[in-house]
Amino acid sequence: MESPCGRSFMQVLCEKYSPENFPYRRGPGAGVHVPAGPQVSPMKDRLNLPSILVLNSCGISHAGEENEIAAFCSHVSELDLSGNQLDSWQEVSKIVSNVPQLQFLNLSSNPLYMSVLERECAGSFSGIRKLVLNNCKVTWETVHILLLELPDLEELFLCLNDYDTIVSSPVCFRSLRLLHITDNNLQDWSDICKLGMMFPCLHTLVLANNNILMIGDSEESLSRLFPNLRSISLHKSGLSCWEDIEKLNALPKLEEVRLLGIPLVEPYSTEERRKLVIARLPSVSKLNGSVVTEGEREDSERFFLRYYMNFPKEDVPLRYQELVTKYGKLEPLAEVDLRPQNQASVDIHYEENVQTISVRLDQTVADFKKQLKTLVPLSTNNMRLYYLDHEAPFGPEEMKFTTRALHSYNVRDGDDKFYVEPKIK
Repeated sequence: MESPCGRSFMQVLCEKYSPENFPYRRGPGAGVHVPAGPQVSPMKDRLNLPSILVLNSCGISHAGEENEIAAFCSHVSELDLSGNQLDSWQEVSKIVSNVPQLQFLNLSSNPLYMSVLERECAGSFSGIRKLVLNNCKVTWETVHILLLELPDLEELFLCLNDYDTIVSSPVCFRSLRLLHITDNNLQDWSDICKLGMMFPCLHTLVLANNNILMIGDSEESLSRLFPNLRSISLHKSGLSCWEDIEKLNALPKLEEVRLLGIPLVEPYSTEERRKLVIARLPSVSKLNGSVVTEGEREDSERFFLRYYMNFPKEDVPLRYQELVTKYGKLEPLAEVDLRPQNQASVDIHYEENVQTISVRLDQTVADFKKQLKTLVPLSTNNMRLYYLDHEAPFGPEEMKFTTRALHSYNVRDGDDKFYVEPKIK
């Protein structure tokens, strides 16, 4: 029988955790001992083999000696084999069947679509609680076989598998709590309904980067399909209608929503997006990863009322009337211009004459003196200028610094006075 091409699981394990590459553990019961035998691992001493093994992108294509796997890995609970060359479920089964404590298995980016998974083979996965099959291009038939043999599976990752539809199963899998199925080609909400029928106890559903165009179910149907859903991600979906967002209120246990990057919110500012979504989803306590505080909710709901108060009646959302009942009809916010004043009307006093002029407050004292040359018979070099702030307790202040801007004197429109006097030679 020809030896398989590529590297074996045991070969990579021994290389990575050899005494030269990985420190010894000291103390009673430390490490794993492999007895001598034909083709045994080059290990001759105890190894510091952790319970979490990360062997990603190591060129692994087959299992290697099963008795060695059993000897080394009886205590291993998590195993990352992503990015290898495993193209046979039989070889994966040889590894997994000899790791009795295994609960987490990551097989992402292995070409497992090249082999057929037999149900007898899938039985070796029965203890796994978290399974990652991202970018494996596995068929739904394979997924169903695994689900039938994994009675305690709680988390399943099926991202980047080019699914454009969901193939439903006649069996419900009630153990699953979390499903990541991002970055596929799903568009039709009827496919998402199939997930609800297959996984009625889902707490978290991550649908990001699927071009789902609308939520096609009625509110009654949604509550029946996802009675336990607490978190849903529709990040970068194709949703473009506020009614679809409002339908999420039908999910009886929903607490968290992710809705970034959808066409619906693109025309709005960042503040408007968040507030308009929060106001529409009264039960959601976390939006796009950030907690919604009680204060933020009240601000958002009040913002929502003012936002829609002048819309035509037919364009006002149903939520508007609910919030009117809660807060009453609000007055529009007063518009306050906080921009600095750039013009002021001031009195210019020279000898017995008083003239009222408009001055630019962004100009310097030197520029202001040039303006005054048209009002008083003095050159700028022979001009002393005083400013009287009507609230100042110490009288007029001489304006000695020619590069200082007028606004820095806190000049106010109509209240303040300037006095011009000739310099005494």
